[in-house]
Amino acid sequence: MQEYLDTFVDNFIKGLPNLLTALVIFVFSIYFARFVSGLLQRGLKRGKAPISVTKLLVDMTRWLVIAIGTITALQRFFDVTAFLTGLGIIGFTVGFALQDVMKNFAAGVLLLIQQPFVVGEVIGVPGFDGTVTEINLRTTEMKALDGRIVTLPNADLLAHPIVNYTRADRRRVDLVVGVDYDTDTELVRKAVSGIFHDIPGFVAEPMPIVGFSNFSNAAMELNIYFWIDTSKTNPLAAKDTAFTLVKNAFDKQGVEIPIPMRGLPRLTKKAN
Repeated sequence: MQEYLDTFVDNFIKGLPNLLTALVIFVFSIYFARFVSGLLQRGLKRGKAPISVTKLLVDMTRWLVIAIGTITALQRFFDVTAFLTGLGIIGFTVGFALQDVMKNFAAGVLLLIQQPFVVGEVIGVPGFDGTVTEINLRTTEMKALDGRIVTLPNADLLAHPIVNYTRADRRRVDLVVGVDYDTDTELVRKAVSGIFHDIPGFVAEPMPIVGFSNFSNAAMELNIYFWIDTSKTNPLAAKDTAFTLVKNAFDKQGVEIPIPMRGLPRLTKKAN
C-alpha cells in the first residue's frame, strides 16, 4: 500500500507543473473569452444589431474561446488529436444530416445582421407580398396581402431578390391607356398633364412622363408615368385616382377610348 502511495505522490509531483500550466491556460481562456465577447458585444451594439443576434454571437464566441482553451489545457496531459478527429467525424455526420437546418440557421443570422427588412415592414419575395410578422433564426413569417400567413425558410429568402416596399419613400405609378387613331396627340398630352396635382401624394420630382409608345390593333397606346409619396398614399389608390381623372379629362376633350373588336365565330350550315 505504501508503495502505491509513494508512486502516486511521485507521479503527482512530476505532473504538478503540467497541472498548474493547464489550470492557468483554462482560467486565462475564461477571462480572454469574456474580454473578446465584450468587444464583440460593444461592436454589435454600435452597429445596432438586433438583441437576439448580439446575444447569439456573443455566446458562441465566448464558448468557442473557452473550448479552444480547454483543448489546449488537456493537451498537457494526453494527445487530443484522436479525440478531435472522432469528434470531427461525428460533427460532419450530424452536420450532413442537418444541412438544411444549418443552412437556414446561417441565413437567419445573416438576415438579422444585414437587416434587409425588419418586423412590420412590407416586402415582396418570389410568390408573395406581405407584412413581416416575425423573424426567427430558421424561418421568417409574413402575412400576405390576401391574409394568408406564410412561413418562409431563411435560406430561400437570402437566395432570392427581396423587395422592401416600406423603405421606398417614393414609388412610380404606371398607367397605360388606349386612344383612338383619329385623336390629336397633343390634345391628349395636354389633357393628361393637367391631372397630376389632383392625385393625393403626387410629387413633382421626378417629373411625370406622358408619351405614346405603341400602335396596337385598336388604338394608340399612351403611357403615363408619375411618382407618389408612399407615406401619403399607396400605388393602388393613386392609380385608381389617376384612372378616374384621365377618364374625366378625356370625356371633356372628346377623346375616345376605343373598344377592341373581336370577331364572331363563323356559323356553318349543318349538312342534311
